[in-house]
Amino acid sequence: MKFKLKHDFFTIENIVLMLAITMCLVWTYQAVVAMSRNWELSERLTAERKALELVKTEVETAELENEYQATAEYQELMARRFLDKEWPGENMVILPENTTEAKEKHKIVSEEVVQKEYSNLEKWMMYLFPSY
Repeated sequence: MKFKLKHDFFTIENIVLMLAITMCLVWTYQAVVAMSRNWELSERLTAERKALELVKTEVETAELENEYQATAEYQELMARRFLDKEWPGENMVILPENTTEAKEKHKIVSEEVVQKEYSNLEKWMMYLFPSY
């Protein structure tokens, strides 16, 4: 058995074949590891780009707010609101509370414009066949 195993199994062709199979398995494993790492890096890069765009948008918004707050219009509004400042000749008018008739006037109009709720099938039919 030892003789047969040594002379029939461990021939040059079989050893080369085993080395080739081993190298193919190692190469395949390394390729899968590299693809997995590239996928993770690409996902991380995408997330970082989204975060960068968000920060850029926040910076632009802050810059626009700073520009607005530097305008005379904004400063006048803040002076009126917090310091009770007013222009010469300007008078404050205090309006009475709305009556129930005025409040219900808009309720009647909004109740008249109630739209029908369509089922999902009806919505698809209207989308596919506009004359439906």
